[in-house]
Amino acid sequence: MIFRQNVFDRYWKFAAERQCIFFNRIKNRLTPWNWTNNPIFQEYKFCNTYRASDRVSQYLIKDVIYKGSQNSEDVIFKVLLFRMFNKIETWQFFEKKLGEIRLKSFNFDHYATILSEHKKKGNVIFGNAFILCANKTFGYDEKHLNYLSLIDLMNKKERIAQKIIQAKNLKSIFLILSSYPLLGNFMAYQIAIDLNYSEVINFSENDFTIAGPGAIRGIKKCFIDTDGKDYEYIIKWMVDNQEFHFNRLDIKFQTLWGRRLYAIDCQGLFCEVDKYARVAFPDLKSNRKRIKSTFKPNLNQIDYFYPPKWNINDNVLKKC
Repeated sequence: MIFRQNVFDRYWKFAAERQCIFFNRIKNRLTPWNWTNNPIFQEYKFCNTYRASDRVSQYLIKDVIYKGSQNSEDVIFKVLLFRMFNKIETWQFFEKKLGEIRLKSFNFDHYATILSEHKKKGNVIFGNAFILCANKTFGYDEKHLNYLSLIDLMNKKERIAQKIIQAKNLKSIFLILSSYPLLGNFMAYQIAIDLNYSEVINFSENDFTIAGPGAIRGIKKCFIDTDGKDYEYIIKWMVDNQEFHFNRLDIKFQTLWGRRLYAIDCQGLFCEVDKYARVAFPDLKSNRKRIKSTFKPNLNQIDYFYPPKWNINDNVLKKC
């Protein structure tokens, strides 16, 4: 394989610097401009080095997955419902109107009525982190009704929980999810990772990965020639070789309290480096020329909490 050395090296430097910002933010919550002196990070918004540290993922883990019923069907239902809209405020609206969210109380007509009324009042009900298909698969003109229909199909009519519980690996979870309408491959992969945060399933995040559109652009910027290797191979190669390249560049990388980068993180880093390169390496052409999201510090405190099976939460409490 042939690297585009300056961009390839930036991948590792980006991972380390973004993780440094993460820890600086924990220590200096009220001084955002002291988190980094890198002007690109100061001006533009980038996701965390570790996916599970992002604000929405943290909310999903702590306030959706590990809050309330731990019945497997309920956990799977909650994850699917949350990620279909991918907006904290929409989940909080559901809780305010419905109380504890559980599968047995899900009713399409009731959910559709209250969510439609909420939307009519001018509330944004979908997050913008993932691009969701907007076709009328279930016959509705409004996107949210089609996604509620998908929730109904998956959880009530086809009992997807039983399929997920019986799955043998992470790829099987992905294949189950990707077989449904409105969910593209990348979204199915993301939800599979979300489900794996729970106690319902327990597979290695390195067992399977999918490169999203942003990651593919990032890989093409980091590599001149991949020697015919597919994108998933490249992501796993980055996982396997992370310590070597951090050492090669004399980078003291701060892991997530002892947890090294996994495939979902290395995949996401390619996407973020693609964005970073639009400013740092403007001569590299792609179909995206600018970074859309500017940095706006959110000073609301996050009490970081990770899946208990990772065995890092005691260290989080000590160092936060």
